This record gives sequence, C-alpha cells and structure tokens, in this order.
Amino acid sequence: MINLPLLPILIPFITAAVLMFFPKRIKAQRTISIISSLGAVIASFVLIFTIRQNGIQTVNLGGWDAPFGITLVSDMLSALLVAATSIITLFVIWFSFYYMDEGHERHYYYVAVQFLLVGVNGAFTTGDIFNMFVFFEVMLISSYVLIVLGGKKEQLRESFKYVLINVISSALFVIAVAYLYSIVGTLNMAHVSERIAEINQPGILTVIAIFFLLVFGLKGGIFPLYFWLPGSYKAPPIPILALFGALLTKVGIYAIIRTYTLFFYHDTGYTHMILGVLSMLTIVVGVIGALAYRDVKEIIIYNIIIAVGVILYGVSVMTPEAIEGSIFYLLHDMIIKAALFMLAGIMIAIVGSSHLKDMGGLIKEYPWVGWTFFIAALSLAGIPPFSGFVGKLLIVQGGFRAEEYIGPGLILLSSLLVLYSVMKIFTNGFWGTPKEYHGLKASMAFKLWIPTAAVVVIAIAYGVGAEAVRPFITQAVEPLVNPAIYIEAVLKE
Repeated sequence: MINLPLLPILIPFITAAVLMFFPKRIKAQRTISIISSLGAVIASFVLIFTIRQNGIQTVNLGGWDAPFGITLVSDMLSALLVAATSIITLFVIWFSFYYMDEGHERHYYYVAVQFLLVGVNGAFTTGDIFNMFVFFEVMLISSYVLIVLGGKKEQLRESFKYVLINVISSALFVIAVAYLYSIVGTLNMAHVSERIAEINQPGILTVIAIFFLLVFGLKGGIFPLYFWLPGSYKAPPIPILALFGALLTKVGIYAIIRTYTLFFYHDTGYTHMILGVLSMLTIVVGVIGALAYRDVKEIIIYNIIIAVGVILYGVSVMTPEAIEGSIFYLLHDMIIKAALFMLAGIMIAIVGSSHLKDMGGLIKEYPWVGWTFFIAALSLAGIPPFSGFVGKLLIVQGGFRAEEYIGPGLILLSSLLVLYSVMKIFTNGFWGTPKEYHGLKASMAFKLWIPTAAVVVIAIAYGVGAEAVRPFITQAVEPLVNPAIYIEAVLKE
C-alpha cells in the first residue's frame, strides 16, 4: 500500500514498454491495453479510498526524504483526476478498437496512448515542480506521435504549429522553474510553499506567478494563448481528439490550480485579478467560436475553451465554495468532453463529413446515438440534475459571495449559449430530412455507441450522485484552501 501513488503511473509505463516489442500484433496490443487501463482504473479507485481513510499519501523515491528526494504526492484532488483520466483512457481505447484504422494501430498507437497516460497521471501526482515539467514532456512527446498518426496533410501542417508552441512553452517552463529555484532554493512543491511564506519578496514572486500563468496558460488554452488549440485538436482522428480534448488542457489547468493555491496565495490582489480577467475573456472567445462555426468538431473544441475559462474563474475567486465548484466542474468537463467527441466521431463516421451542412435526419436510423447526444448536450450546458449544473452553481455562488457579479453573470449567460451551440449539432445533425449515407453501418455504429454510452452514464451518475461525491470533492479542496495540510503531509512536520 505504501507505493500506491506510483501504480497509476507504473502500470501504463510497463504496458507501453511491453507493447513496443510487437507493434504489428493488433489483437495482442488491444487486449493488453484494455487490461492495463482497467488495472489503472482499479488502482486509482483503491488510491481514492485509501486517501479518504488515511489522508494524503506520499512516496519518496530512492528512500530520500522530502524535500531532498523526488516525492510523489497523492492528495484527493490528484487521485480524482488520475481516476477520471484512467476511466476516459479505458473507454477511448475500447472505442478505438472499432474506429481506428489498423494502419494507425500498427504505428504504435496503443504505445503512445499508454505513454500519454504516464505523462498525465505523473503530472497530477508529482510533488516536485521540476518533475512536473518532466511528466509534461512525456505527455507532449506522446501527443506529438498521436497528432501525426495517419500522416494527412492537415495533420502534418497543424503538428508543426503544435510542436513549435509546446517547445517554446517547455523552454519557458524551465526558465520559470529556474527563476523560482533561484529565489527559494528548492523544487519540492510543499517546501517551495513553506519557503515562499518565509521570504518577504512579493514583487519578484508576482513576476514568477505571472510567468507560470503564461506557461500553464499556453498548455491549458487560456486567452490569448489558446490560438494554437482549435486547429491542432481538429487534425487527428476522433479517439485521439477525445483524449486531447478531455485530458491535455486539464493538465495545464491543474498546474495553475496547484501553483496558485500552494505557491502564490500570499498576495492575490494582482495575480488572481489577472487570472480572473483572462478567464472571463476565455469564456467570451470560446462562446464566439462555438456559435460561429458549423463544424461538429470545431463547435465542441471551442466548448473546451469555454470550460477552461469557467474553471479558472472559480480558481481566481479563491473562496472555498468557488474552488470546490472548479474541481467539481473540472472532473465533469473531462468526462463529458470525451463523451461528446466520441458521439461526434460516430456521426462523422456515418456521414463521412464533420460539417453540419452534410448531415440531417440521423435520428431515424440511429435514435440511440441521437438521444445519447441530447443527454450529453444537456449535461455540458449545466442543466439540472446533470453534472455540469453543480459545479457551475458552486462557482457562481462563490463569485457572488466574493461580491463579484460580472464573472458569475457571464458564466450563467455562457451556459445558455453553450446549450444553443450543441443543440445546433443536435437539430441539424439528427433532425430534418434524412439523407443517404454511405459511411458506417448501423451494426458498427452500435459497437462504437456502447463505450460512448458508458461514458455518458458515468457523467449522469456523477451529476445525480453529487451528494455522494461531494465529500470527496470537499476533501480535495481542503489542501487548496489550507496549504498547511499539504505541507505537513509531505514534509512530515
């Protein structure tokens, strides 16, 4: 049990290493990938209930105690995010069995997905700011492989932009870490927090806080640093897009949440005001994009940007209620975005196009897809009793308690516009005059629908069972509101 935080990282790492030896044996790749992902899900749930009973779990690698060695830290926030990541990966891999071309699968698809899982889970679990950079790089290198899988012209064009932006972002990350280390003399995140509290240099720490916001904002897709995201995410096949949309921006968001609640909470007037303004602008830009486009993939991609703004607005407010809402909404958004991209993938596979002008009348032959999309759309928009409602309600209440009105008003208005944007897909794609489609047949569409429907059911259960989930969310928020809990657990003070 002592090494439990290591398991959700170690399982996909060993799997990826094993899968590299026989890339052409597709059935073996699929079987090992699905079993491994199921193992990661089970390990993450065991971790969650261990933290619930015994508090924050830590592992000091190599036997060196914190802050001198490399430490993995699983508090409830990181454990919940690891669980959500593992669940999404499991169902996307299942979806991939029927969606991905065998040519893609032979080119190390499952290996890259497992390494992506290593990077994402590692970034959520590390207790060391430099090792967060290392896990970011593992995640990004895997995503470089995935974004070019298939070698289409659009993918190659967008991959250049994607790689260039992330290389620049990674360089800035190293500079920001070096700058922070020069001030506090440590890389252990709990120790960084302790040292920042001891030194009285608010000016230089504010500069470093903005530097980190620039780095993580670029990875998370915050305004005005989101410019690379729509084109890059649209390029790869749908299962890869589902993983990117559900997971990659969330790692950037998590990094902002962790650093802004653990490091930069002493002087919030300037840094958190900037975060709040940028998050509201992110919502506005996302809404404009979601309403302007008539391509199914682009509409949902711009809804990713809206969600980034909503989550980070809650973080900027910094009241316990708003942060709780952000965590609740972050988990909801990971699950529902994966479901929506998978549903969009079924529609695109049937029609042979992602543009709404080529769609219509799908409800006649594929009613189960249509009504599942309808439920997912309601959940995304935050219609009660679905999961999007609880998170937004807590963020709005937190904003009002902090006597802020523009942000909460914008979030409420964006909910209506989000609903309109996804209902545009529902009404244009599933209603109207049925067309003759030569894509996916009903039997194969049904096979794709089963893992997709399972993700939607998880999203529904998360919303309807909000009372059961809330104690876990509350426990996740405690170290964010009171960093002393995190520091004590890591440094054993």
